Amino acid sequence: MAETFPTVRFEKRGAIAWVILNRPEFLNAYNLAMRDDLDQVLSAIHDDREIRAMILTGAGRAFATGGDLTEFGSAPSPLTARWVRFRRDVWGKLLALPIPTVAAVHGFTVGGGLEMALLCDLVIAADNTRVCLPETGLGMIPGVGGTQTLSRRAGIGRALDLCISGRWIDARESLLIGLFDKLVAKSRLLRSSEQIAEALATAPRAMVAMIKTAVHDGLDMTMREGLALERRLAAIRQPTEAN
Repeated sequence: MAETFPTVRFEKRGAIAWVILNRPEFLNAYNLAMRDDLDQVLSAIHDDREIRAMILTGAGRAFATGGDLTEFGSAPSPLTARWVRFRRDVWGKLLALPIPTVAAVHGFTVGGGLEMALLCDLVIAADNTRVCLPETGLGMIPGVGGTQTLSRRAGIGRALDLCISGRWIDARESLLIGLFDKLVAKSRLLRSSEQIAEALATAPRAMVAMIKTAVHDGLDMTMREGLALERRLAAIRQPTEAN
């Protein structure tokens, strides 16, 4: 099953949902139309209990290059333009999906594009990937979760470095500091991501949802509180059906 929106392609291949950012002529820059398309697609994935994993990737020569700067001209300031673009909580929906999510990134993975990828559970990167967070150069802080996801993946010092400096780093450095989970040749990116998603998709959906709740919510708790949450979730009777 495949469905094409103006800026996103949505394909359901067995138990795997493929979400393909589809503005290649603009390096998949995120605009209002993409916000609305992603909102619809993520809602559909959340509600479809046949889907057990999701792959997020980009068409063309880049994964995504963050916010579409051409929209800034129609707003009083870049901050206002970004507020309009991000006021719908698409990223909360992505983070809250009750299934494993895999970002398959390549080429330029910049600003909100990098932050979008880091909201997924795993990031598989092609060896030609280059990343940066250029928002400070525009008078803004990273606003798609970057200040939170970077520190959790790479530590406070590296997060501050990348968020403040806006410097570029390549795929190998990104892997070494923990932004990426696996590095592959560009020609193998989609197949490798699919194999990982297929393996993750064998787990029951309800169990995955509880594991994600325990891990994400536990980050905001003391160890004692986190263990108590884990015990409460572990005590919930698992449904007999696979999903």
